[in-house]
Amino acid sequence: MTPTLTLEQETNPWQAQAARFDFAAQKLNLDKGLWKILSQPSREIIVHIPVGMDDGSIEVFTGYRVQHSVARGPAKGGIRYSPDVSLDEVRALASWMTWKCAVVNIPFGGAKGGVICDPRSMSQGELERVTRRYTAELIEFIGPEKDVPAPDMGTNEQTMAWIMDTYSMHTRQTVNAVVTGKPVNLGGSRGRTAATGRGISVVCDEALKHLGMSIEGCRVIVQGFGNVGSNAARILAEKGYTIIGIAEYDGGLYNPRGIDIPALIEHRKKAGTIKWLRRGRGSRQRRAAHLRLRDPHPSRDRKRHHQQKRRPHPGKDSLRGRQRSHYPGRRRDPRRQEDHHYPRHSRQRRRCHHQLL
Repeated sequence: MTPTLTLEQETNPWQAQAARFDFAAQKLNLDKGLWKILSQPSREIIVHIPVGMDDGSIEVFTGYRVQHSVARGPAKGGIRYSPDVSLDEVRALASWMTWKCAVVNIPFGGAKGGVICDPRSMSQGELERVTRRYTAELIEFIGPEKDVPAPDMGTNEQTMAWIMDTYSMHTRQTVNAVVTGKPVNLGGSRGRTAATGRGISVVCDEALKHLGMSIEGCRVIVQGFGNVGSNAARILAEKGYTIIGIAEYDGGLYNPRGIDIPALIEHRKKAGTIKWLRRGRGSRQRRAAHLRLRDPHPSRDRKRHHQQKRRPHPGKDSLRGRQRSHYPGRRRDPRRQEDHHYPRHSRQRRRCHHQLL
């Protein structure tokens, strides 16, 4: 039995988290005092960051850092850069970090941070200035024994290097341990970049064993092709899975015979997008993201679909590799201006594919 949530609760990440926490606390018969303590973050920090832009103007960005719990050790959690960052989202992500660290018995608490900005439209210099100013504003609240940031959506090892350097400048000594996910030559861990994607592949392997399925012929659709998605797709393909679909914020790819993942990774490095890869059919993001992994009886599947009278949903066996950033009801990516109509007739669909390629 799962908790029944209202639409408002489900579309608000903090309320959705709180409803599930209350449900779990009831199941565990958790002490009322602990229940109250864990229901709220220990600390919430909001900063407003003035940054000089490349064109000479000044922009003020809003940043957050939420420390949900430090009862088990220093807080631990990533920093994300996105136009959709909100305080409720950061609160929820911080609390999920607390639960995750506790479940695997790592001596850390939970934290999360974020800055409302669009990293895709900003230069490296602008991102560096945002990061260094954000770090300077939080200098009293982060540190190896207080709160250890990490990369998340829109940030990477370069971002962590800027944070480490800024923190070290303020403390007058090199402090490598202030962040994780930094470059290897600054004390980072080998394999860290691909670790989450590799974890997905391990979970997929174990799930197939549990379901009695074989890797050979197992088809996979990956939603997102950033650090997690690209590494998961690469490692799964190396193991023998067939990657038939990739969905990104600006478009998608679908090829029933399988997508050449190494070629796609190389294409994305050069073009900055997964679109226009000649070895796969281009399509709308929504089309690629909602393809169903059908069973080998298409007629039975079609009959069931018509009986249900609703559009196909994603396959029943799905796996999420990181904490979600978009929730039902959230506005779509403001950078996406196109809204191609996806025709129903097969001949029109083929023409649409060629146009998108």
